Amino acid sequence: MGMTTGRCGPAVARVAACLVACLLAGCSGGSAAERRSDNRITVWSQENLPPRMAATRKIVSRFEKDTGVEVDLVGVDEAQLPQLIMSAAATGRLPDVIAAVPLGQIWQMYGNGLLDTDAAARVLTALDPGTFEPNALALTEDDGTRLAVPSDAWLQLLLYRKDLFADAGLKPPDTYAHAREAAAALDGGGRYGISLATDPSDVFTQQSFEDLALANGCGLVDERGEPALDSPACVAAFTLYDELAREHGAPGSQGVDSTRATYFSGSSAMMVWSSFLLDELAGLRSDALPSCPECRKDPAFLADNTGVVTSLQGPDGREPAQFGEITSWAVTESAETAAAERFVTYLMGAGYPDWFGMAPEGKIPVRTGTPAAPGTFQRAWRSGVMGVDRRASLRATYPAALLDRLVAGVRGMSRWGLTEGQGTLVGATGGELPVAKAIGAMTGGRLSPAEAAREADEEVTALQESLR
Repeated sequence: MGMTTGRCGPAVARVAACLVACLLAGCSGGSAAERRSDNRITVWSQENLPPRMAATRKIVSRFEKDTGVEVDLVGVDEAQLPQLIMSAAATGRLPDVIAAVPLGQIWQMYGNGLLDTDAAARVLTALDPGTFEPNALALTEDDGTRLAVPSDAWLQLLLYRKDLFADAGLKPPDTYAHAREAAAALDGGGRYGISLATDPSDVFTQQSFEDLALANGCGLVDERGEPALDSPACVAAFTLYDELAREHGAPGSQGVDSTRATYFSGSSAMMVWSSFLLDELAGLRSDALPSCPECRKDPAFLADNTGVVTSLQGPDGREPAQFGEITSWAVTESAETAAAERFVTYLMGAGYPDWFGMAPEGKIPVRTGTPAAPGTFQRAWRSGVMGVDRRASLRATYPAALLDRLVAGVRGMSRWGLTEGQGTLVGATGGELPVAKAIGAMTGGRLSPAEAAREADEEVTALQESLR
């Protein structure tokens, strides 16, 4: 859910297919040597929704005017990106820059030798590392090697109906015990206890599980870097996920769209989704409007009555944990280096407010300001305007306390495997989805939680072996 979060459709798939064909046909330009000297770069962007592409084109147009560098901008789908990258690498036709690359894909590209890490380091030095959130820098670095330039972040959230919780005398679902109690208490009368992803083919399912698993101290690997999904902490996480999704969630395979639709219709009391939901929750997108009975008279009802948990804690977890995603600018190993560096520097400087401003609910800036104006980007983000068909500022729509927690979540977010030196493995699991497959089988009744944990662990072990 690099949280394009399923907001793409058949047209995007057709564009991706055409792009693969184009790359294989060698239509994207000359040799690497030629591309280094023509002052023209190709930029792929995963911010491929039409409004975001339009916003990016405006930034690119200003960059071209200011610098004389020509930019070919191509929108790509997150689900297609690994295939596109490998196809392009095989034919020597990588783009110069890729925008909005999630952590797993950054590490996978690094493991395959497809990143110009020196270029990324030079850009970061020019921008000043002290102006970035340290956690974002740490997650995009390998023992001193700068992999990419971190850009922005989204957070995974547990949303819940404050009104229903208050009526039932329930505490906010900020622990395993509170979430379990609420799901059971509020399941019934035409309403499910929770909306939770179970689709085995969707990275959203794996991300949703990692959110709950981190809270219980469950990691993809242990301190030695060995797969650990069959640990007691992970079995407990699989057990909770099964109980919530299978016993108190909607039947059948649930994904990005169905979980949101169930919660928006008032048919579930909780939901795990990303911060990209905040504009839709506020009724600012016509293709994803809240449709609960109360929403018909009061479009703001669901937003006003939704509470947000940004970090959860399980019984085996040492402290509350927060899952999220850092997206970055990747400069590829065959880039026209000088022009690519100028482009990324511009997008993280003069163009940065417009870049994260295209969807501030899901693009929390990880560069806080500039050396001359500390904090300026975070202040601009709080004033950012979200929405598509209707527009409203973050500050006017949501309380300052929630915005504070979103910023704090970026500072404290955790991710499986990265601090243990297993970034390449993390990237591979994003393609193979061993955890999502195990969850699909478990919630479909074919595996017990312990069996699902063991199967996922065996798949990850095999993946790790294949990478050695």
